[in-house]
Amino acid sequence: MARAVDSRRVAVGTPARGTFLSRVWRHRLQMAVAFVVILAGAAIIIMPLGWMISTSLKRQMDVFVLPPKWIPAPPQWGNYAEIFDSAPFDLYLLNSAIITSSSVFGSVLSCSLAAYGFARLRFPGRELIFVMILATLMLPESMTLIPRFIIFEKLGWLNSFKPLIVPSFFGSAFQIFLLRQFFRTIPNELEDAARLDGAGTLRIFATIVLPLSKPALVTAGIFSFIFSWNDFIRPLLYLNSEDKYTVAIGLLNFTGSDRIGPQMHLLMAASFLTTLPVLIVFLLAQRLFVKGIVFSGIKG
Repeated sequence: MARAVDSRRVAVGTPARGTFLSRVWRHRLQMAVAFVVILAGAAIIIMPLGWMISTSLKRQMDVFVLPPKWIPAPPQWGNYAEIFDSAPFDLYLLNSAIITSSSVFGSVLSCSLAAYGFARLRFPGRELIFVMILATLMLPESMTLIPRFIIFEKLGWLNSFKPLIVPSFFGSAFQIFLLRQFFRTIPNELEDAARLDGAGTLRIFATIVLPLSKPALVTAGIFSFIFSWNDFIRPLLYLNSEDKYTVAIGLLNFTGSDRIGPQMHLLMAASFLTTLPVLIVFLLAQRLFVKGIVFSGIKG
């Protein structure tokens, strides 16, 4: 009788165990396929960056060799030093750092104040004004270039950093929307408790809202940093002196001329140095950036 019961238990337990093992292997197979797909996608995305780094370490004569060589032998580390000998690239980096840091500060400050007003304060026409601000996102940048140029020319701001910095202190429609969505996820009870303690609107904003909004502020700052650092058309339009050029314009020194052809090895080295600050900023703030993007879409 005991043997019959044991055999019945084994008979019943065998399919369950087989089903469990099949699920485990199916899960592992799915994870392996997903890993391979992600790895292939990452390789495709990283390939241009790898080619840029490889080209930056080659000699000019080895750039267009067929078949192409991914690993230069020997690496020409002197290409990076030659960049600064061929052009005042250190000055370009300094100009871009000044413009970008000022733009990030102005953009985060102005957009956070405007977003807090739209998220928490109640005043007549709030929704209408907010919709009008969002409507500016539909305007192509090319439509506003000429009017802005005329305004800055009348103000006497051409060939200075003012046209590239001052507009950031008047906010950006996309970043105002981004921060507003995040501010609306903060519980109202925190602000109500602060008001009962006698705190004013600005104090609540500075001591409660901003510390809780670090992911959204970092996200807005990264967007502003990337836009300002990589901006090409506005510096090209407003700046005339070489001592005020940014890195985006400075790269033109290595694209060649009628007398000298394109120096691709130097161009790739300068491009990698230009890309490096963006990569560093994103990698350092990656977690807060992703968190800011996710939480900004919770409330609509």
